[in-house]
Amino acid sequence: MTGRREPTRRDGLTEAEVAAQRVRVGPNEMPPPERVPAWRKLVAQFVHFFALMLWAAGVLAILGGLPELGGAIFVVIVINGVFAFVQEHRADRAAERLRDLLPQSVTVIRNGVPTTILATEVVPDDLVVLAEGNRVSADLECVESHGLSVDVSTLTGESVPDSVAVGDTLYAGSFLVEGQGLAVVSATGSRTRLAQIAVLTESTDRPDTPLTRELHRLVRTVAAIAVGVGATFFGLTALLDTPASDGFIFAIGITVALVPEGLLPTVTLSLAIGAQQMADQHALVRRLESVETLGSTTFICTDKTGTITQNRMSVAQVWTSEGLVRIDGSGYEPAATVEADGPAARRVAADAAITALACSTGRAVENSGVWVAHGDPMEAAIDALTRRLGLDAGMPEAAITNKFPFDPHRRRASVVTDTEVLVKGAPDSVFERCDALDPSAPAALAAMAERGLRVLTVAAAGPRPERVPTTADEAEHGLKLLALLGFQDPPRPEARGAIDARRAAGIGVAMITGDDPRTARAIAEQVDLRTSDAPVLSGTDLPDDDQLLGALIDRDGVVIARVSPEQKLRIAKALRARGHVVAMTGDGVNDGPALREADIGVAMGLTGSDVAREAADLVLLDDNFATIVAAVRQGRATFENARRFLTYHLTDNVAELTPFAIWALSGGRFPLALGVLQVLALDIGTDTLSAAALGAEPATEGVMAQPPSSGRLLNRTTAIRAFTVAGPTEAVFEMGAFIVGLMAAGWRPGDPFPTGIQLAAASGAAFLTVVVAQSANAFACRSLTRPAWRLGWFTNRFLLAAVVVEVCLAGLFIAVPALANFVGQRLPPAATWPVILLSAPAVLVADAMWKRRAVRGPVREGSELPPEHEKQS
Repeated sequence: MTGRREPTRRDGLTEAEVAAQRVRVGPNEMPPPERVPAWRKLVAQFVHFFALMLWAAGVLAILGGLPELGGAIFVVIVINGVFAFVQEHRADRAAERLRDLLPQSVTVIRNGVPTTILATEVVPDDLVVLAEGNRVSADLECVESHGLSVDVSTLTGESVPDSVAVGDTLYAGSFLVEGQGLAVVSATGSRTRLAQIAVLTESTDRPDTPLTRELHRLVRTVAAIAVGVGATFFGLTALLDTPASDGFIFAIGITVALVPEGLLPTVTLSLAIGAQQMADQHALVRRLESVETLGSTTFICTDKTGTITQNRMSVAQVWTSEGLVRIDGSGYEPAATVEADGPAARRVAADAAITALACSTGRAVENSGVWVAHGDPMEAAIDALTRRLGLDAGMPEAAITNKFPFDPHRRRASVVTDTEVLVKGAPDSVFERCDALDPSAPAALAAMAERGLRVLTVAAAGPRPERVPTTADEAEHGLKLLALLGFQDPPRPEARGAIDARRAAGIGVAMITGDDPRTARAIAEQVDLRTSDAPVLSGTDLPDDDQLLGALIDRDGVVIARVSPEQKLRIAKALRARGHVVAMTGDGVNDGPALREADIGVAMGLTGSDVAREAADLVLLDDNFATIVAAVRQGRATFENARRFLTYHLTDNVAELTPFAIWALSGGRFPLALGVLQVLALDIGTDTLSAAALGAEPATEGVMAQPPSSGRLLNRTTAIRAFTVAGPTEAVFEMGAFIVGLMAAGWRPGDPFPTGIQLAAASGAAFLTVVVAQSANAFACRSLTRPAWRLGWFTNRFLLAAVVVEVCLAGLFIAVPALANFVGQRLPPAATWPVILLSAPAVLVADAMWKRRAVRGPVREGSELPPEHEKQS
């Protein structure tokens, strides 16, 4: 700890002083973390496992006297490496832009006025307002402490919070976990201890997500198959007395064709696109891999206030022992209609408002002519209530001798003055501290809660002559109930639709709140969250056994009220133990463990604490439940896109392998319709761009009308489409074009096969057939249920551009003599063109027939709904 500073002005710095300090020290920014140079990232694309395997194959080809094949393999390595580098660079840039969407803010006092600024704008000697849940953005010296404690684990690794006294130093990077206070900035930016010891604020490595594990499994499987097929063909050539060089060419070519080098970077780019699209819908994904996990969500545990409701609180009713006071106002405006049962009721309500305001730090402030909440919306509503009751100001700060901030365990907040103790809190927590409770208070509480009002209790006690209270327990007893404040927080208009959408998607939901069970039930029923048979539970009702807890709450529409942070953590564990992929919302400093335990931790961007945002995977920039559902929708779309370009890739493999299979089955007598170099050209021309464009496919409405995906990319549906529908159709027309080309050269069954230019022309026909058919297949892969022509040809402009580029590249490989000679093909004969061109509609028709038959039966795992439910959006 450091020595004390000179006494601090409680009105903070002036604007002139701030400007002078900013010129002297610059912005409050940490030194940028050391980045991996771009050239090293590029080199990495050429030295991973698959690339090394291809380099070895190219070198062996050259040593075997096949320089053309070796050179072609090297070209494939370079093109795939550059493509992967560009995709990952775009993904990194997207992640950086997403981080910039959620700047950290700080409340400082300048010119005597609390002001919220960006953390980068803090300067030395600023007077900072401290509150639980905030991240310390600079080195500070505490000048006022009311129960402050700080988590310094980011600096020391010690998980037990330290208490903070006046004169103590709080270091940048730590978190305030309890209390309130004031502190003066002593160091910013590179001068902080955090910067000096080089503890960078980067996330630690996390376990692989289900999609990452599935991709690695799939890539390893396909690579093993590729090597196995290549070795098999090499063995067949030896049995057929084919020259070893020819067998080597076949083996190398097949292996290179089947290795899915571009799959992982394409998925990474698809995740980045999905994350950016989520950000456009006010959902900030802090880790790209969370995009996929969101799509697998099966259960959402949501808070009530601000997520289901608007978090635009206003006091609608005040109960006092003298009668009711009803307030009809809009937002936080001072103007409102006030109706009281009598002058005494209004007087007591005013006393209660002043008492509650003294225990609060949030205020209603006017900003550009609009009154908004600064701090906690409930406390801002209390401030608005005092104005509506004709009170100009709250209790002077100098009159307060001690403060005991709210904490989620005792669920009360209080302040001590020279003459009394003032308390606000949850009704049951305050009732138990009252000496004599008005017998009509419980009935009034029940009536308010049944209306869906959130109720806050206000009480007071006389002075403590024996001693000044030093703990909350000493202060908060012997209370006299003053009033019940009923807060109206209307449900969000879009909440009901979002809840209906997730129900159709097979996702369970539970409302988990610290509010009164009756209030929670009323709101849950207003938005159709609670089903008729779903229980309404309190934290005290939850069993200690986790298995029993899981069985009790694992039902759609359950409402759990008066929940502590520890119970939220248990709820997340219990649901996960039952096989759910859990999304858990939270905004408080104590919600961090539950957010980390859940598969997807969801924090509030507007009202959440810095601690919660750091622990979360997803931050709602608008605190809206509907945004969670939109993010799940986008996550599902991203996973479906991965299946789309996997189907596309596997279909191409079928067409590429068919000529080699026919050659092998014929004992080497039937000529190869495609050579190895042509297969490499197809990989370059038809696999990369269209696959990436399919990764940008927009979501369909049907994606939220089915149960969550099982997490398997290569499921039964994908395999059937690739290996029994689209792939064989392409192969039939590919071989048909080749045979027509041979016949155009005069060949008939039983005759010797043409050679030289005539064989090359027939091979060119097979090559172009695969290109044209794959172009149609790209559009067919956009949907699992709808024919390509019902999707709109221009609704994915990236795909349209990719197909145009691929067709142009194929034309170059045919029309440019040097390229045509290199890969071993010629311009196809005129007789083959009808077959080449018909391959596109054939693929589309075969795909449409399969879809029509498939959607008649029950919807299978990973499928979409019938066409009438699926539209591009």
